[in-house]
Amino acid sequence: MLDIKLIRENPDLIRKNLERRGDPEKLRLLDDLIRLDKEWRQLLTRVNELRHERRKMTEEIAKLKREGKDTTEKLKQAQSIPEEIQKLEGQAEERKEQADTILLRIPNLLDESVPIGKAETANETVRVLGKPPKFDFPPKNHLEIAENLGLIDSERAAKVAGRGFYYIKDALVKLDLAIVNYAIDFMTKRGYQLVEPPFMMHKKPYMGATDLEAFQDVLYKIEGEDLYCIATAEHPLAALYMDEVIEQKDLPVKLVGFSTNFRKEVGAHGKYTKGLFRMHQFNKVEQFVFCHPQDSWKHHEELQKNAEDMYSELGLHVRTVNVSTADIGSLAAKRYDIEVWMSDGTFREIGSNSNCTDYKARRINIRYREKEGMAPAGFLHTVNNTALATSRTMLAILEQHQQKDGTVLIPKALQPYMQGKDRIT
Repeated sequence: MLDIKLIRENPDLIRKNLERRGDPEKLRLLDDLIRLDKEWRQLLTRVNELRHERRKMTEEIAKLKREGKDTTEKLKQAQSIPEEIQKLEGQAEERKEQADTILLRIPNLLDESVPIGKAETANETVRVLGKPPKFDFPPKNHLEIAENLGLIDSERAAKVAGRGFYYIKDALVKLDLAIVNYAIDFMTKRGYQLVEPPFMMHKKPYMGATDLEAFQDVLYKIEGEDLYCIATAEHPLAALYMDEVIEQKDLPVKLVGFSTNFRKEVGAHGKYTKGLFRMHQFNKVEQFVFCHPQDSWKHHEELQKNAEDMYSELGLHVRTVNVSTADIGSLAAKRYDIEVWMSDGTFREIGSNSNCTDYKARRINIRYREKEGMAPAGFLHTVNNTALATSRTMLAILEQHQQKDGTVLIPKALQPYMQGKDRIT
């Protein structure tokens, strides 16, 4: 979330930045927040004045008693003050709760380099890696390929768990695990600490890790429990140091997290949902960095290079786009997406990389201090990026490395994790 002090002191700066998003609702929220925050502070001021008045009146009553004078009128006045204080404190608490709720919904300040647009088509292409494969036959989509090879069963999975789940088999299971182990080895060699987080989270840390109001329709809630199944390792990794202060000498904290993830979004309107692209359950390897505020843009580019290097080693044709205001979401100050070329000639998102500046750390309350024993210097910055989501990476391999005879070539980088096999048959 944003610093309320910044909003109080520079409301026009916040308003101008929000205008770039083209969302009138966010501007209305800002106006409501400013009004509620002002009312809250005015009520607190009046409460403090009444407390001072009560102390002063108590002294006056004591003085009258010492002088043997009548205190009836003063006592009557004094008795009404606590009731007024209690009423105003209730009003102040109500305004504070409303303001805090709205503050969580005000999005992050956008970096100046974020393109402005009303549709995903406003995203700007930054880099294109590799070239589209050339086929001398009509290419199939990944689901057809996997079904023809006997590697996936959607009908029985739908019978057992519903649409959006799959039984994957044999070489496709091995390919899934190969992608996980390849990504983990790649990232740990670059100095990232491997973490497997809890696959469930309480509501409080989840509210800090993401915009839960916007995300909760995607999440699976455990009935009768204060627990949600995670949608990505990013969320529990973000909450790892909740309510803690990290020494500056220990920064940056660079993590690579593996998790199985659960999402309800399979039937999302207007989105490509075929096969492995949008599943209720999938594996993912995630990059996450806690860093000094001065270093987050450097790490943003570093995480992007990590992901691009992996896709290049896998021989995949992808592109990096600078995501526009229409699609960036509320947490990131800037976001890159990597989009993969698919056999229908369309690029679709395969991973995203967000610099959330201090927005997420402020929500979760993670600060840093320059030296031990010193007061916290401020909030950390957080950067997160998909390393590899295995379902979409498998999809890309199946479609881009398919052969005329129906087999699929295994990228050389994955062959050591596939017992040396060079193709799926």
